[in-house]
Amino acid sequence: MVETRAVGQRVRRIDAPPKLTGQERFTGDLRVPGMLIARPVTSPYAHARINGIDASKALLVPGVVRVLTSHDLVVARDESGAPVKMPIDSDEAVYVGQFVALVLAETDAAAEDGVVAVVVDYEPLPVVATLDEGLDPTSPHIRETRQQANDEEAAMHNADAAVHAEENDEFVAPNVSNSVHFSRGDVAAGFAKADAIVEFTVESQTVHQGYLEPQVCLVDIEPLGDLTVYTSTQAAFYCRTRVAETVGMPTQRVNVVPMPVGGGFGGKFVLIEPMVAAAALAVGRPVLLRYARMDDFLAGNPAPDCRIAIKLGATKDGDITALESRLVFDTGSSGGSPLQIAAILLGGYYRFPHLELKGHEVLTNKPGAGAYRAPGAQQATFAIESAVDELARKLDLDPLEFRLRNCAVEGDERPNGGAWPRIGLKECLLALREHPAWINRNAAREQGRGVGIAVGGWPGGIEPATAVCRLDSNGKLTVVLGSVDLTGTNTAFAQIAAETFNMSAENIAVTTAPTDAAPFAGGTGGSKITYTVGKAVQRAAEDAMLQILAVASEALEASVDDLEMVDGSVRVRGVPGSGLSLKDIAGRTMGFAARNEPVYGTGSTAIRESAPGFAAHLVEVEIDEVTGVTRPVRYVAVQDVGFAINPAEVEAQIHGGVVQGLGWALYEGMVYDNDGQLLTATLMDYALPRAEMAPWIETVLVEVASEHGAYGAKGIGEPPAIPGAATVANAIRDVTGTRLLCLPIRPEAVSEALWERAPATAAD
Repeated sequence: MVETRAVGQRVRRIDAPPKLTGQERFTGDLRVPGMLIARPVTSPYAHARINGIDASKALLVPGVVRVLTSHDLVVARDESGAPVKMPIDSDEAVYVGQFVALVLAETDAAAEDGVVAVVVDYEPLPVVATLDEGLDPTSPHIRETRQQANDEEAAMHNADAAVHAEENDEFVAPNVSNSVHFSRGDVAAGFAKADAIVEFTVESQTVHQGYLEPQVCLVDIEPLGDLTVYTSTQAAFYCRTRVAETVGMPTQRVNVVPMPVGGGFGGKFVLIEPMVAAAALAVGRPVLLRYARMDDFLAGNPAPDCRIAIKLGATKDGDITALESRLVFDTGSSGGSPLQIAAILLGGYYRFPHLELKGHEVLTNKPGAGAYRAPGAQQATFAIESAVDELARKLDLDPLEFRLRNCAVEGDERPNGGAWPRIGLKECLLALREHPAWINRNAAREQGRGVGIAVGGWPGGIEPATAVCRLDSNGKLTVVLGSVDLTGTNTAFAQIAAETFNMSAENIAVTTAPTDAAPFAGGTGGSKITYTVGKAVQRAAEDAMLQILAVASEALEASVDDLEMVDGSVRVRGVPGSGLSLKDIAGRTMGFAARNEPVYGTGSTAIRESAPGFAAHLVEVEIDEVTGVTRPVRYVAVQDVGFAINPAEVEAQIHGGVVQGLGWALYEGMVYDNDGQLLTATLMDYALPRAEMAPWIETVLVEVASEHGAYGAKGIGEPPAIPGAATVANAIRDVTGTRLLCLPIRPEAVSEALWERAPATAAD
């Protein structure tokens, strides 16, 4: 292995000190002269026609400046006249918590008082609240005026989402917004060859991203009328485009300042920014909108609930013969879901000679669905990994060896016809097979524990990117980016640049610039930023290095080939006293007497092949036989990371993903009643996993280098969050003997499974 100085080293995150000391300034901390506070008037009905809004009493509240309806906003509108892609509509409410008006006031208290004083005349309409109602051809449409689906954010997460599947027109209903259909071979013939078949249906509830900082945005109006958008967003350039298109301004007149993000996990691409911009323009003053926690539950964009029916067959030797599945995703009140990604993953982990996958998105009177760390992957993985595990048991085969025998490798075909590039799924399974937790699994079972394993993978996203590396007048190097740093990527970029200059990462400054000044980068999501932007940073650093060496070559009267960079100075190889510091080089490129061009390196990428990441997880669980409470006590996460630029941060990402997977498995679920009312609208009702709920997590890093990433790196954010639900479910099956099929797996369901087992155990 090549020895490195900066990459591959454990480095403290650049953004850690200000966040840990409370000195970081988030969007909600900002105050600008003349700023108004916005608070929403929200619908108490899941579906209602709005016959009128009376704001007269609200305007009498001291401090209230204006009450805006959607009619007051000069924005782009769809064919029905409704404002496009915004959480406000003053004509028709299509979910509980939808904004029907905005109260703008001088203070938070005045805004809250103004909201209470607004009177809205609602006419309740029929509600479509469940997947079954959404699928029912006799159900009314969820809105009187229809809107188009939006697949842009799904495509930013995953390259496969941008490739449309074969349309399936066999099923039509008013609320079916999209369909997919993948097929290969002859499924009936495949099942005829099987010695064993498993068939069941899994379900998963709506899950919130659970970020610490709620949705927040501040829009300021510059003296010449341009907009400055301060926002907690994962995608600055996409946000700029959406705001400009919505309010009808040239993109050059909209400047997005990406603020530190207090957690996103896919939920903070663009949601409220266009509406806040329109509100600021309507009143001619800066406007700040900051969601309360309940606003985020009611009017956010959570991961959709879904139902997946699956049928899987294999021979007694352990060869999978056929897969058949039908997937249904609830997209809420706006089309667009991870249906296609889920179908591709469900049919992509293993070699299926015969498969038939059909899927539908359905609309319901709930908030529009959004992305959540590996959108669609958790649900699809729960389905296929539960089926694979159950089939291995039915055939009396080792579940890990069964997976190894059938797992996809480079060149195997995915359901959409594309071939897998180089992937590390097999390598992860092999590493897990050698781990003591798997080798000694029977000892854990003797202690009454259940042991479960599962795999998960993510094809990865791709999007062009550019980076800048400049030498400043003080001799320091600065990398300028347009990507948002959610998870320590700026620290990794400092390491990548530092490796080029043969120095430590602490000597490199990395800044995320506003869109007016930043080089382009795609949205931070889909496990692609380190993969795409990292290579651009490497190229920018190499470009800057060549420029530095050219200046030093002239000054030292030596060939570029004879020069080297050591500890911030360029020197002639073998002549230690010949150094020229970076500050000296800066002086030769900036200033009135400077003779050389300033050092300004650029690097760009347009990588066309994604770098998939895979993981294999193992969990040991203990179950309280009285209450059914499941407690994970040991967790092993094996992951192919390509190359760990910063192993400490990679491990931290895996830890976070595992805990989120435990949330999917055991705790998290947004529950709606038949009227579309959310019953879990606070953190008192919606359970997020806490520190004491998480076991000790062991990580094993497998490095199957990517072809295009810097130093072989690939995105690592999505895979650790994917297998958790299936892993825990398989461990519970190991203890109870019952396959539980609904996420989250509540204690009462586990307790019932134990009670059902008890008579059989006693009889034995």
